[in-house]
Amino acid sequence: MLSSGAHDVSDGTRPPPLTPDGTRPPALTRAGGRPGPCAPRPAAVDSDVPAAVRRCLEQIIDERMAHCRTLDTVFGEDLAARLAAFTLHGGKMIRPQLLWWSFRAGAGDTRHTAAVLRIAAALEVLQTCALVQDDVMDDAPLRRGRPALHTDVGRQYPAAGPDFAKAAAVLVGDLALAWADDVVAGTMLPALAADAVREIWRVMRTEMVAGQYLDLHGQVTGMSCAARAVRIACLKSGLYSVERPMALGAALAGADARTSQILSAAGRCAGIAFQLRDDLDGVFGAPHTTGKPSGDDIRQGKPTYLVALARARAEASGDTEALAVLADCVGARRLAEGRLAEVRRVLERTGARQAVQRRAERFGARGVGRLTDAAVPEPAGGRLRELLRAAAGCGPGPAARVADDAAGPLGAHRGRR
Repeated sequence: MLSSGAHDVSDGTRPPPLTPDGTRPPALTRAGGRPGPCAPRPAAVDSDVPAAVRRCLEQIIDERMAHCRTLDTVFGEDLAARLAAFTLHGGKMIRPQLLWWSFRAGAGDTRHTAAVLRIAAALEVLQTCALVQDDVMDDAPLRRGRPALHTDVGRQYPAAGPDFAKAAAVLVGDLALAWADDVVAGTMLPALAADAVREIWRVMRTEMVAGQYLDLHGQVTGMSCAARAVRIACLKSGLYSVERPMALGAALAGADARTSQILSAAGRCAGIAFQLRDDLDGVFGAPHTTGKPSGDDIRQGKPTYLVALARARAEASGDTEALAVLADCVGARRLAEGRLAEVRRVLERTGARQAVQRRAERFGARGVGRLTDAAVPEPAGGRLRELLRAAAGCGPGPAARVADDAAGPLGAHRGRR
C-alpha cells in the first residue's frame, strides 16, 4: 500500500499543500496543460532504464521551469534553463540504473514504478548539484566534454568577471538540491519504505558534502596518507555513486535485511573501485575519453590514493628524486606538460599506478562476486553485475555486451560522479 494521506495520485506525487486561506494552488502541469504521470510498464523500464528516467525527469523539470519563468524570465533562462539542460543532456544515468535494478532485485511491487522513477530522477537532479558545484570548487573549465556551467555563464556575461559566473553556478547547484529534495518530499512512497528511503536520502546528502570537504581539506593541508585517501574515496564516491543508490532501490522494494546488506556491500566495493579508476583517469586518461583535461587532479593537489601510495613507496625505498618531483608538482596550478610527464613517470616507477589498478580490480571483482555468491535473481542480478563491472572498470563479463546495449554503458565521466 502507498503511504497514507488524503490523496493518492497516480503519478506518485503528492498534491500541493494548502495555502494560508485554505485553498490549493493550481497544480503545476506539463507544457501541454495536462499532468504527465511517469508510470510506464515495468517491462518498458527494464528494456531502457535511462529513457524511462529521462521521461520522468522531463515531466518534473517542465513543471519547475514553468514555475521559475513565472517568477522572472531572466532567472528562468539564466539559471533554471541551464539546470534543466545540464540535467537532461550528457549523463549516463548510472545511479538511476543501479537504483532500478536493485529495486527489481529486491522483488519490489511494480505498482510503485512511478515512485521508483521519481526517486531515480531526484538522484539525477542531486547529481547536477554535485557536479556544478564540484566544477566551481575545482575551477574546472570542462564537464562532459563541454564548457562547465560557470564557464558558460562567464561567456554570456564576460564583463561581469569569474566571481559572478561562479556565484551563479553555486546558485544553480542550490536550486538543483532544492528541486531534488522537493521531488523526494512530493513522492508517494510505499508505506513500509517511506522512513527508510528518507533516511538514506538524508544520510547520502551529508556524506556527499563530507567527502567533498575532505577532498578540499586534503588539497590545502597536504594531508594525504593512503588510509585517509581510501576513506575520502569511500565517502565521495563509494557511498554516493553506487552504494546509496542501490540501498535506495532495496528500500523502495521493501527488500529483506539480507538482500539489502548484499546490495549495499556490493555497491560499496564497486564504488571504491570507481573512485580509484577515476583517480587513474585523472592523470593518465585521454581528455576525449574522460571529458576533462588530463592532469588536473595533480595540479589541484587532490589527496588521491594514487599519489599517497606513490609517496609512501618512494619514502620506503629512499627514492628522493621521486619525492622531490611529487613535492614540487602536486598542487602546482600552472604545472607544465613536461613536469606532468615527470609525475606520470614517478607514478609508474614507484609501482603506484599498477598497484591502484590491481586494487580497483580487486574491489570491483569483490562487489560483483557478492552479487554472484548471493544468487541475486535474474535479470536484475545480471544487469547489476554489468553495471558494477562498468563502474569499477573491470571490463565486461559474459553477456556483458547485451546488458550494456540495454542498460547503457558507464561511458565517459568527469570527476567523482
